[in-house]
Amino acid sequence: MKIKSIFLALTVLALFSCKSEAKKALDKKMPLAENVKEQTELEITPISHATAVLEFDETVIYLDPTGGAEAFASFEDPHYVLITDIHGDHMNLKTLNALALENTIIIAPEAVAKEISAVKAKEIVVINNGEEKSFSNFDIEAIPMYNLREEALKFHSKGRGNGYVLTIDEERIYFSGDTEDIPEMRNLENIDKAFVCMNLPYTMPVENAASGVLAFKPKQVYPYHYRGTGGLSDVSEFKELVNKENKEIEVVQLNWYPNRK
Repeated sequence: MKIKSIFLALTVLALFSCKSEAKKALDKKMPLAENVKEQTELEITPISHATAVLEFDETVIYLDPTGGAEAFASFEDPHYVLITDIHGDHMNLKTLNALALENTIIIAPEAVAKEISAVKAKEIVVINNGEEKSFSNFDIEAIPMYNLREEALKFHSKGRGNGYVLTIDEERIYFSGDTEDIPEMRNLENIDKAFVCMNLPYTMPVENAASGVLAFKPKQVYPYHYRGTGGLSDVSEFKELVNKENKEIEVVQLNWYPNRK
């Protein structure tokens, strides 16, 4: 009886020890709630055509600001301004001069930087095709943007303007700028959100835009910059073409032309 009692006591002690060790191991693997990094909430607001506002981590970015200061009346002054090209729907000097940019870093290709040298900004950072730069809480890569069709070559030459890939808290967001479905677009990888242009005669038809998107397979694609000389491109057709071949790509339609009746 004494042996059985000793054996029972040792068994209980062993089980208690195992539970204690298991709890220690679990505590090591489970970080405290305050040490868990929260996912950055990114909000992208369309203003018009190619113009948008990005907000995250108390950071405000204006993309291709146009429409005058009144277009941004409901937003904080920008910490950064991104400009893709020299045309007026991307680089709008009247708007740039109307905005409060004294504490703003403007990021732009060299062709744009030459045109806006008199703008009163904190700094103008030049970034050209293929270059990458890091800022306080995001990275940026300049992607080429240019025309392929013979009849459109005069609009956007290779090397002048930039598309951009922004990496914000490991999320990769692509803004195409004015381009066709060039190899540099088709070869993009790991894109979470893609903002892709499609307007004639300046960029590309919806069929080419869909083909390019199907090549690099972003998780989400947002048609933007789709007003041409003949009116608005058919973004519903774009969605059909994309989802006919790949239902996994989410096509998101934002209101880029709020004043259009």
